[in-house]
Amino acid sequence: MIPVTKPFLPPQEVYDSYLKGIWKRQWLTNMGPLASELEIRIRERENLKYALFVTNGTIALQIAIKALGLKGEIITTPFSFVATTSSIVWEGCKPVFVDIDPDSLNIDPDKIEAAINENTTAILATHVYGNPCDVERIEKIAQRHNLKVIYDGAHAFGVKINGKSIFDYGDISVCSLHATKLYHSIEGGLIFTKDPNLVKKMERMRNFGFDGPSNFSELGINGKNSEFHAAMGLANLDFFDSILEQRTMLSDRYRQKLKGLKIKYPKWHENASNNASYFPVVFDSEETMLKCANQLKLREIFTRRYFYPSLSSILPYLENSEMPITEETAKRVLCLPLYFDLAIEEVDLICRIILRAHEN
Repeated sequence: MIPVTKPFLPPQEVYDSYLKGIWKRQWLTNMGPLASELEIRIRERENLKYALFVTNGTIALQIAIKALGLKGEIITTPFSFVATTSSIVWEGCKPVFVDIDPDSLNIDPDKIEAAINENTTAILATHVYGNPCDVERIEKIAQRHNLKVIYDGAHAFGVKINGKSIFDYGDISVCSLHATKLYHSIEGGLIFTKDPNLVKKMERMRNFGFDGPSNFSELGINGKNSEFHAAMGLANLDFFDSILEQRTMLSDRYRQKLKGLKIKYPKWHENASNNASYFPVVFDSEETMLKCANQLKLREIFTRRYFYPSLSSILPYLENSEMPITEETAKRVLCLPLYFDLAIEEVDLICRIILRAHEN
């Protein structure tokens, strides 16, 4: 059986070395020394001033929306995981979908301004599969209309654009450290901002709004993460470069073996690195995609229709809206298996099955 993804686990003795310290200190949560160390190491790795380690990527989005004081409408993409949209609704705002660019699969900047009105307060854009949005154009649009920008970088850990961390863009950027991600802390999330006042506010919000032992500065939530999750984050961080190298090699192998088929891949931002977070393939038709997926499933090789269907047409708490490019793309895109210990021979097998399915 070949799953679509499998979490990377460091050598057990590496993780155990962190656990010994936890047992000795008996400090399990409430931003212990490992959680603080993880924030420092990630800041240093990304060359950023501020980073907050939180419970998960969804809480990161909710804190970001709340911290910016957003109301009214937030422009976003229908081609993303549901948390991007549900966080907007959860925080009492209205998501306004804008269709995606057919090449990058990210929100189309050409269509953003047409969706802006007097009720618009922000843009929440996703770096789909880790592929950076057109951050320069989005920033110009936001400045022109006095809007805040949040980037959902759930898939984008390790990506650089114009030589800088992808998390250096926007008023706030967030990341997921869920076990399915190429770098993870089992469960976890990150929040990044360049604003010192904003990071202090979000730090308090992460801890119920406490501002001292018996004072509250604002509405807060329990967004803290545990020492056990931080330990996994620290243990995995030392292996990130190896993980990236291996996944890049496997992605290159897929492209080599699938060369010549009527498929395409998301057009990557020309000034950005690629973290091989996923391996999405856009087939020429839904029929062909389903044929390939079914042939793989018969051999216990599992894929994922990520993201299907479009969020603009499935959420029971929102009215449906027509997003033709998203809807058409979502029908044809398929993520193939990709993880650290996936063997080259298994990639070759997957590609042979896809090739045969195309021929029949």
